[in-house]
Amino acid sequence: MIRVVIAELRKLRRPSLLLGTIATVGGLSALFTSIVFLMINSESGNSSRGESVSASELSQAAGLVYGFNLVGMFLGIVALCIFASQTAQEYTLGTLRNLLVRQPSRMKILAGKFIAMKLFALVMVIFAAALSIAISFLLSGRAQVDTSKWQSPEAGQLLLESVLNIFIATLCFGTLGMILGLLLRSPISAIAVGVLWNLILENILSALINSTGKWLPGTNFSNIGMGGSSVISYRHSLAVSAGYLLVGSAVAAILFKRRDVAN
Repeated sequence: MIRVVIAELRKLRRPSLLLGTIATVGGLSALFTSIVFLMINSESGNSSRGESVSASELSQAAGLVYGFNLVGMFLGIVALCIFASQTAQEYTLGTLRNLLVRQPSRMKILAGKFIAMKLFALVMVIFAAALSIAISFLLSGRAQVDTSKWQSPEAGQLLLESVLNIFIATLCFGTLGMILGLLLRSPISAIAVGVLWNLILENILSALINSTGKWLPGTNFSNIGMGGSSVISYRHSLAVSAGYLLVGSAVAAILFKRRDVAN
């Protein structure tokens, strides 16, 4: 299985994928973090919900990761697209048959691909966190934000918690993308269904029926990244997310193991 992981990592470091991911993640991190500090006195607000976050609020320990937390949901969507495309393209390109010649165990192939993509997602989250924090320090002077509390042990703990929570949320979105890739066997279809559901359909459904919000997968994935909320607890989101992913993974694994592989 280690060889499968190494082989998958070689695919993930292709310039077209690696540089594209760096540009996307870096652009999102820079955009959302910059908005927080550059529009700090704007009447239209400088947060994700159009609310204003003052300089005194950003001067607290939590201000260090405020911009990074805004990027969490979008990192998940990026991971969903990468996991889905890297899984489904084995079918569309016809390379799965060649992989099975070298490694007959389909479950080892599946586990190796997942481990490699999980490592890729971890690097992506760490990169986004580092860039967001660097931009926060860079723009803090212009926004008149005091950064003394950003260097406290409390801020360090909040940073570790944010990285861990957003990584778990990103991994949840990525796993969903991998499940869709295995079920649909088409990168375009898997990405389209995943993005459409998480960005559009879930919002419409939760707006029409409020009680459904706490049971939707994407909502709970995002809530994990935020560390929980007053509406949905962190533990509830972990339990619901685990339930969706375990059932989906079991179905996808069974189909992957039993389906015939075409040339």
